[in-house]
Amino acid sequence: MKTILTAVLYSLALTIAAQPGKPVVIAHRGASGYLPEHTLEAKVLAHAMGADFLEQDVVLTKDDVPIVMHDIQLETISDVARRFPDRQRTNGHYYALDFTVAEIKQLHANERINPKTGKAVYPNRFPLGQSSFQIPTLEEELQLIQGLNKTSRRVAGIYPEIKQPAWHRKQGHDISRIVLPILRRYGYVSKQDPCWIQCFEMDEVKRIRTELGWEGRLLLLLPGSPKKTDGSGGEKWFTPAGMEELAKVADGVGPELSAIVSGNSKAGRKVTDFVRNAHGAKLTVHPYTLRSDDLPKWADSMDDALEVLFVEAGLDGLFTDFSDVAVQWLGSHGKR
Repeated sequence: MKTILTAVLYSLALTIAAQPGKPVVIAHRGASGYLPEHTLEAKVLAHAMGADFLEQDVVLTKDDVPIVMHDIQLETISDVARRFPDRQRTNGHYYALDFTVAEIKQLHANERINPKTGKAVYPNRFPLGQSSFQIPTLEEELQLIQGLNKTSRRVAGIYPEIKQPAWHRKQGHDISRIVLPILRRYGYVSKQDPCWIQCFEMDEVKRIRTELGWEGRLLLLLPGSPKKTDGSGGEKWFTPAGMEELAKVADGVGPELSAIVSGNSKAGRKVTDFVRNAHGAKLTVHPYTLRSDDLPKWADSMDDALEVLFVEAGLDGLFTDFSDVAVQWLGSHGKR
């Protein structure tokens, strides 16, 4: 019976794997709708769900070890304040960069909390204080994913984000220069390899491509509208001319979902020209983040949102906390 079940599950995994040219599902911080974000357990589940890419937000420790967590601070996803009560900076934050990797490994990782209330941001997700989770290193995660790729015979790619590189450099640490050799050592070298590097800072995207010689795929992350940029010229990346310029360096662009579909109600929603303009510049579009427990105001269900995003807007893929829902929807609509 167990052998039959294994064969069925393997067949299903092959069936739901994305085909070339088909939309991709990117597991946002892993299966973060079901397990604490960026834990190895969340990545295992996302892989089993059939996600095409698994995301890694990468920050550095004091001893220059890349670890996988969304913020440069630790207090919202760990028990750092309890274990190291005197290690916060004057602003009250506990920075990963102030801890060695050995110290990071002493922390218990948990579902994201609101630091003001101490309660879970998403109350219906994995319960706080239950089970035991750690913050992984980038290398631990790469080894896990490649191991799963081998045993499942289904390749899931990686999608690392270089977090706040300018801030890291001001602190005396060059995160991109540390991360890129690790990716290359694990076989992520060219645009044919299953890897995208993403970053919010255009100067760093350019630096990764030119000074640091990255030959793989690159994506610039953006907010939901030009109004949300910092005023230093980032608004131009929303224009056709800006996208043409971006395409000289990057392969894709990843805005908030609100850049793709606007509106505060289903009746008032409107698909923007963002995807059309990006495709005109030959840029791939992978927006963030679709959540079934925090739907856009213009959608009344995940099915509704996925229909608009993949059929009406024509996305190349998206980030979601619920990879299983997106994978199943794409499969049932002939897009896998």
